[in-house]
Order: sequence, then C-alpha cells, then structure tokens
Amino acid sequence: MNKSLWESEVSIPPREALTGSMKTDVAIIGAGLCGILTAYLLQKKGIDCIVLEADRIGSGQTGRTTAKITSQHGLRYGKLIKAFGEEQAKQYAKANQEAITAFRKIVSDLNIECDFTELPAYLYTTTDKDVLCEELAAARRLGIDADLTDIPDLPIKTIAALRFFNQAQFQPLKFLAALAEKVKVFEKTKVIEVKEGEAATEKGSVFANNIVLAVHYPFIITPGYYFLRMHQERSYAIALDNAPNIKGMYIGIEENGLSYRNSGHHLIIAGGNHRAGENTEGGKYEELRHAAQQYFPECTEVAHWSAQDCMPIDGVPYIGLFSKSTPNLYVGTGFQKWGMSTSMAAARVISEMIIGNEHPYPVFSPQRFKLSPSAKALYGEGVHSVKGLSKGFFHIPKETVDSVKNSSGAIVEHNGEKYAVYKDENGKVYAVSPRCTHMGCQLEWNPDELSWDCPCHGSRFDIYGKVIDNPALKDLSAYKYE
Repeated sequence: MNKSLWESEVSIPPREALTGSMKTDVAIIGAGLCGILTAYLLQKKGIDCIVLEADRIGSGQTGRTTAKITSQHGLRYGKLIKAFGEEQAKQYAKANQEAITAFRKIVSDLNIECDFTELPAYLYTTTDKDVLCEELAAARRLGIDADLTDIPDLPIKTIAALRFFNQAQFQPLKFLAALAEKVKVFEKTKVIEVKEGEAATEKGSVFANNIVLAVHYPFIITPGYYFLRMHQERSYAIALDNAPNIKGMYIGIEENGLSYRNSGHHLIIAGGNHRAGENTEGGKYEELRHAAQQYFPECTEVAHWSAQDCMPIDGVPYIGLFSKSTPNLYVGTGFQKWGMSTSMAAARVISEMIIGNEHPYPVFSPQRFKLSPSAKALYGEGVHSVKGLSKGFFHIPKETVDSVKNSSGAIVEHNGEKYAVYKDENGKVYAVSPRCTHMGCQLEWNPDELSWDCPCHGSRFDIYGKVIDNPALKDLSAYKYE
C-alpha cells in the first residue's frame, strides 16, 4: 500500500498487544483520530479508557486524509436545511465549527507541533456561480462566516468561489502521535466480537461499562444495519514538491472537481472519487498527474495514495448510540470526506453521552433514521448489495487464468471453481477467494491500488487476501496455483 505524505513524515512508536483480559470503564475500538480523541476527552473527565487497535495507531484513514479541519463540507447547507430544517442544520454547522476551536485548544494546551494553520476554505466553480450564491445564503442563515469571491492564488480558470473564514489544516499523524501518548492503547489487537459489556479479541477480552466503535465502518451487522445506511467511496491524492503557496484550501464543485491544499512546500491534489469496487479501468492517479502537469508544471511528485470514506444515505454522519437495543454501545461513522472535524464532533458527543448527558446535536443521532425521507437511497443500497451478492452466485467469468495479463487481476474460472487472480509483472499467480468475508459479495479488481475491493460495503483485500479495509474482519482464503 502506497504511503501518504503524512505517513512518510511520521513514525509512531509501537505499543504492546493485549495479553489476557482486563476491565475498564470504556473500551474504544479503533486508534484513529476519532478513537484517540474520544479516549483523551473521557480521561479528562476522569473516565478510565482502553483503546484497542487491530493494526497500528493511525494506520487507517487518519493517515490517508487530506487533513482539512473545516465546517465547509461541499454543497452541504442548502441540502441540510431542505432535508432536516434550519434548526438541525445549525447543529451540523455548529458542531463542525466548534471542532475547529477544539482542535486549536488541544494544540495550544499540549503544545503540539503539528503544522496547525488557520486559513480560509474555498468551494470554486468553473461553470455555475448561482449554485454558490445559493449555498452562501444557506450558510449565512446558519451563522457561518462566509462570502463570495474570486481565487487569484489558484491557477485554474474559475468564475467564482465561496469562501469560509476561520478554517484550519494540520499534519494529522503529528497530532495523533502526540495525543496518543496521553492514552492507553493496545496495538495488533483485533476485536473479533462485541458482546454486552465485552470486546473480545483473539488474545483476551476487555470488559467495560461502555464500548465505542470508532472503526470507520462498523463490523457488527445486526442490530444497527449500517450496511444498508451507507456505502464507501475511494478517492486519490498526490503530493507535489517545490509547490507554490495557494493560501487556502480548495474544492471544485463540478463532477470531476479537484481538491488542493498546501503542506509546507508541498501541494496535495486529490480527487478521482468512485464507489468502492467500481474502478476496474483504473487511471485515477494519472488524472491527478495530468492536472499537476497542466497547472503546476515545475513541481515534482513525491507521494501518491488513496483513502476511503463512508457515505451515509442522508448526508449526515451517525454519532451516538449504536442502536436502541444497545444502551452502552456507541458509534461514530459515516464521516463522508470530512473525517477530521467530524472525528472531533463525534468524540465530544460520545464522551458527553457516556458521562450521562443528552446528545448535544440530535441531527447526528443514529436513531434519527427514518425510512420515508431515505427510502429511495435505502432501496438503492439494498439493490446494490443484492447485485453484488447475485453476481457472486450466477456470474460466470469469461476470463481464464491464462488470459489474465501480467500486472493485472480478474475473476476467473479454473477447474469449475471461481478465483480472484492477480498476476505480477513476472507472471506469478496469486489466487484468493473472490467472495468478501463480510457478507459474501463478489470482489472487483482495483488496478490503481492492486487490491480486491467489495462493491457492496467497501471491504478491501490485498493480493494475498489480507484485509486492508473493513467492515470485513477475516482474510480471504488463499490458494496455490500450479
């Protein structure tokens, strides 16, 4: 897996794995930004916490983000007002704007060197100024400090930009490494089952009064049914050296619009969004490199990587009680492409609820879910899952092992059985099961990342069958090919 710019700059010291069983007030599953922040805030309230991480601290999406801390989440607020009403839209805006303030305070209080920088965030358009004018009006209705402007520091022909003031960016792994020193974390400790009051691992269990799922995508299927509430999308990024200072964070609103931000003398360009499991043709990095050559020809690429985001069907994250029937189980998921501010919002919400306070921002409550306004999208998620499952049962691949080209992958039939086959540049065959271990959907090859991706719920596996991204917990079966 390609290293992100952040991962190439920071190495977090390893922690020991869990051995045996323990008791604590709160067990937090996942040592990304959401999990570590939740543990930190709870410990400040006097609550004993243990964080359980399947791999390494920050090894998930936190280390692969573009790391913008913003309340500007694309063309969000007009849609929120229409779908949820002005009061709940204000909650969304307030929670994310307060997240910026909360980051600023932690960075200051702990004197964390993480390149925390305050600067404006822009939505820019090359075709439709009216859309930005409407979003500006919605943002101002909700008390957001914003205006309409041009963007002279971005070398792209635009017609307008919506600017949010008082936003921020940082180096996420520098921040996470410093904060993780304040909490107890067990690494290489995969939770395989969550029961009432118990997080069970292969090496022991943690018994807790409350459990928090901060695992990006919940691996618990029922209750909750989060696999019907959201899907996953991948996006891609490259980092350029010798880059100009563009003096802000930028996102294009057009379908193929790109994201830009500086990090020191580097420039990060991101885009190429697609639903997980739907990139069989590849070429996403090349699209970004084309933009880099067009707009920043003097720059040199120093890193490229991809990330994955959970996309809720009504456009709002799920933060709070996991379900009505699990009063001591909490979740933070569906952060879309705004995991930095939303991780802070989730940590603040969950820590308050655990000490007995009411949900401060009911718009995020997982129990808000109503079938009627979400029925069309819910139906779409269900159809997509059934399509993936039935493909595994009924689709007979045309490819054969011999016809798979070097440095590529395909689902093939061999001796009456299906396999997911990758051939390396020398023709060596790596064969694994073609069915996702989460719910059995047939996997698809992602040539940009050399991975097997699930089009139903977004689990990903490497060429050896090892899990890369959840919700899958189990690796694929691997086969020897002769």
